[in-house]
Amino acid sequence: MKPALLNAIKDRVLVLDGAMGTLLQERGLKPGQSPEEMNLNMPDIVAGVHREYMQAGADIIVTNSFGGSREKLSHFGLQDRLKEINSAAVKIAREVAGNAAYVGASIGPTGRFVEPVGDMSFDQMAAVFREQASALIEAGADLITFETFLDIKELRAAVIAVRELSASIPIVAMMTFDDNGRSVLGSSPEAVAITLEAVGADIIGSNCGLGVEGIYNILAAMRKVTGLPLIAQANAGLPQLKDGVTVFPASPEEMTFYHDRFLDLGVRIIGGCCGTTPNHIRVMKDALAGKDQSMCQVGPSSGLTLLSSRTGYVAVGGDNPVAIIGERINPTGKKGFASELREGKVSYIRKEGSEQVSAGAALLDVNVGTPGIDEAAAMERAVFCLTGTVPAPLVLDSSSPEALEAGLKAADGKVLVNSVSGEDKSLARVLPLVKKYGAAVIGLALDEQGIPKTAEGRLAVAAKVVDAAGKAGIPSKDILIDSLTLTVSAEQKGAMETLRALRLVKSSLGVNTVLGVSNISFGLPARPVISAVFFSMAMAAGLDAAIINPKERQMMDAFRSAMVLLNRDENSSAYIEAYRDLGDAVQPPSVAAMPVEIRGRLAAAVINGDRDQVVSLVEEALAEGLAPVQVSNEGLLPGLEEVGKRFEKNQVFLPQVMRSAETMQAAFARLKQEMQGVGLESKGRILMATVEGDIHDIGKNIVCTLLENHGFEVVDLGKNVSADTIVRKASELQVDAVGLSALMTTTMSEMENVLDRLKSAGIKTFSMVGGAVVTQEYADRIGADLYARDAMEAVARIKELLGRN
Repeated sequence: MKPALLNAIKDRVLVLDGAMGTLLQERGLKPGQSPEEMNLNMPDIVAGVHREYMQAGADIIVTNSFGGSREKLSHFGLQDRLKEINSAAVKIAREVAGNAAYVGASIGPTGRFVEPVGDMSFDQMAAVFREQASALIEAGADLITFETFLDIKELRAAVIAVRELSASIPIVAMMTFDDNGRSVLGSSPEAVAITLEAVGADIIGSNCGLGVEGIYNILAAMRKVTGLPLIAQANAGLPQLKDGVTVFPASPEEMTFYHDRFLDLGVRIIGGCCGTTPNHIRVMKDALAGKDQSMCQVGPSSGLTLLSSRTGYVAVGGDNPVAIIGERINPTGKKGFASELREGKVSYIRKEGSEQVSAGAALLDVNVGTPGIDEAAAMERAVFCLTGTVPAPLVLDSSSPEALEAGLKAADGKVLVNSVSGEDKSLARVLPLVKKYGAAVIGLALDEQGIPKTAEGRLAVAAKVVDAAGKAGIPSKDILIDSLTLTVSAEQKGAMETLRALRLVKSSLGVNTVLGVSNISFGLPARPVISAVFFSMAMAAGLDAAIINPKERQMMDAFRSAMVLLNRDENSSAYIEAYRDLGDAVQPPSVAAMPVEIRGRLAAAVINGDRDQVVSLVEEALAEGLAPVQVSNEGLLPGLEEVGKRFEKNQVFLPQVMRSAETMQAAFARLKQEMQGVGLESKGRILMATVEGDIHDIGKNIVCTLLENHGFEVVDLGKNVSADTIVRKASELQVDAVGLSALMTTTMSEMENVLDRLKSAGIKTFSMVGGAVVTQEYADRIGADLYARDAMEAVARIKELLGRN
């Protein structure tokens, strides 16, 4: 009887099998056919692949179910056979593995993004994975393996869906990264690791996209923020095309070069992805023999509260600087913001989010509670807006469980919930949401009797919150206790009692602390003076996070000074950076104002992705006498060009690019009305298609959108498009360029076929190729005119190629 998987990895490193698709293709799978259908009509071939990996020494056999979700199977008309296909996948693997190996149930991405980047809601995405996972678990899989995910939001929904089905089945969750150390939507390994640990993954890591060195670098970054076991599943190098066949150059021996370093990192599962064969797995297994495989204790310092957005993360506690939580996104006392909320607009949220982060906020508090609105819908809009605007993790501030859940579904990463109290009703309503969606939580030191007057009383309530959270499965590191700040104008002794409670909480409970600082001065003149002094006293008492207005000069001066004096700003570097140009005349850090001139305001709207305002700005520009072409070329396009420059510098990522593109589309729609059917001048006609046999089109769709934004006429033929169709349409439409996309190594060669067919037909047009597996070397080899690594580069290079800058 083999031990449970999570116990087995404590004693030794397990070896997971290698590539499946390429071996199936060698044994009869034709391009464009469903690999998963072979579970039904060619089970012996699938079993044969599993058997070869078993004989090579694999400890985990992964089922042939990577594309077994309803979304993927629908491309082949197989969606109604989902349960049958996935059950068969587990049965085949189990018959081969017996009791000698674990059966890992493979689940891949849907090929669609979660809104607002894509068109699927969180609930829809979770339902897709819940359906497939249910069939796999019911069939007897030992673990779930999520592979090759590009979007952390999709993978987050997938893990949450499985945890709803089973609290105990081991979950392995892997993201794919590029050679810049980011996912296609800009997620960092650290942000991914924090998010996946929070929602309940047991083993995390990376597969596909990179060779062993690249995977090692990704896992080393993850290790800084998590103590979870890691999995490494590298490609056998980067793909190359030789004699019309895609090959992966890394030898089996090369796949073992990082074994020792993987062991030192705490990697507990090592496997192979694209290009790996049973021989690779055999050599990788043999290379582990004789090595000390005992599990080492690795990971970040204990007690840190780690929070994440899609692209970055924040560590609260320990020796880190006090985390500034921007408090300005709150309708209390802000009639304009309350009015926007009732109208469903987010301009104030976008503006305040950007300005507070520029001023020094590490986290953003989001409160949209105002009378007369659907708070849950407003919270979702606010979260969507901020996740596409700023890199800061969010603090969801609401007393409504419905609004909190909406915000938790909309979030990209691990957020902080503000808040839960010691009241039994509050604990029962909030803590299950915090646990389910992988959040941290602020615990208020108050209960049914109100705020205790003494520090000891507040400590007792805090202990109750920590105990209840622990019983709900929320670790103490994910709890921040707020000892509550009372205004000194009403109760002068309260300030010192709050600080005493803060110290008691830290020393007795060992959790991190937070305070809403500004309430201390309510009702007094010159409020920032007393607030800043109290803030300094709280930081000296050990405060870990503070809810303040980061645009208030004296508060940020107190913060930066205290961090130097408390030795939490190493070498005073943050202080020097903030004040290097100010000398002795201390001023608040500047927040860039939007240019007054209309062209600049149009550009700023595109850069910030401000769909709410861009149409009115277009109308204002037209009213000032600007021609539609001027509005486009002198206002909108410079903004999009700036987005491209920031993308190249990793200052913004694909979600922000797409938000800017949507803003451009809204502006163009208004301009087209003004031109009464006369379109803006086209920079060229581009034919786009995903080649035959490939059903993936996310990247191509993004390229199409951006090309249209830059003034090109785009004809999108879709996915799985035959060479005949591409050649015929290119001839009929007399296009300036043909863009071809392929995601899979098994369909790369079809690109060469299409280019050869275009040349044979005498069609003189430029060609562009791209996709996850495509390289510059491959593009050169097949005679493509250009290759682009990503959507922004595709636009820049096609403009250069056609001379349309």
